[in-house]
Amino acid sequence: MAKMKLNFRFHDPNPPGVAAEYIAKVFVEVNRKRVDRLIREEMSKQKKEERESMEETGRYSA
Repeated sequence: MAKMKLNFRFHDPNPPGVAAEYIAKVFVEVNRKRVDRLIREEMSKQKKEERESMEETGRYSA
């Protein structure tokens, strides 16, 4: 059986800028958990690097 290709068409009476802003908000909301997790991981990585750098220079004691 051949795969059916989906084709979507939307009619939006709003100006393109308004439509783009709405779509961007939807994408941000959908990916919020992923973005939050990635930000936390990056902040944790930076803090670890700062701590290691301070330990190497002798400016940090745990």
